[in-house]
Amino acid sequence: MANEKKTLTPEEKQAQDAARIARKQALSMHIRALRRVLIVSASAVLIAFMVLFYLFCTPLVDFVLEPVRSRGIEVISTAVSEALMLKFKSCLVAAVVIGMPVIVQQIWSFVSPALYANEKKLFAGLFFVMLLLFITGVVFCYVYVFPLAVDLFWEASDGVATAMWSVKEYFNFVLSFVLPFGVMFELPVVIYMLARHGKVTYKTLSKNRKYVILVIAVVAAILTPPDVVSQCMLGLPMYLLYEIAAQVARFVKPKQKVEA
Repeated sequence: MANEKKTLTPEEKQAQDAARIARKQALSMHIRALRRVLIVSASAVLIAFMVLFYLFCTPLVDFVLEPVRSRGIEVISTAVSEALMLKFKSCLVAAVVIGMPVIVQQIWSFVSPALYANEKKLFAGLFFVMLLLFITGVVFCYVYVFPLAVDLFWEASDGVATAMWSVKEYFNFVLSFVLPFGVMFELPVVIYMLARHGKVTYKTLSKNRKYVILVIAVVAAILTPPDVVSQCMLGLPMYLLYEIAAQVARFVKPKQKVEA
């Protein structure tokens, strides 16, 4: 009958056992490889953190606080551990940045064996571009846009209250303000990947350009002081990124689907 359990021959049973053992060994190898990636990456960050904390902690904290100190804003500690946590977080973020080459190399060593030659080239190129764009976005924000935000909140408190900012809230504000810019600068790569899979086209992006300009203008008006120069310093790079992303989509050919 159809529901009767098929009796395996000794050879078939041996083949099944061998396949099961092979799968377990492959999974075990992947787990060991992933553990090595985590251990080496964490070790690199830990070593960098210890060096920074004991040798360069003060200059690093001065660099983080420079935008407010240069404007005469007093930075205070409202809790026992706030000053220490500022040093700790600043050194930890810097340690991750310094250890990034090791982290990237470890991730690549884990992923690359599963890729074909053409996929390795594409993945390596995209990864490098994404890293470069993220760093560019963070640096651009911290150097040009973030000081405008500090001026905005400083001027808003004028005549209302004395500006005395908590170090904890200030550091969290720095991260929450700067990191999104790094993510925003990934837009060309995101559009490339969507266009590659046929999700967006140059025609679609061009058709919605006027709505994008409106959104960018509103965001720039909210995040910057109320003057045209400051708004342009934020709005123009955002619009330029959108246009670059649109041109990327224009020349990308959608990936052909493989029929079963």
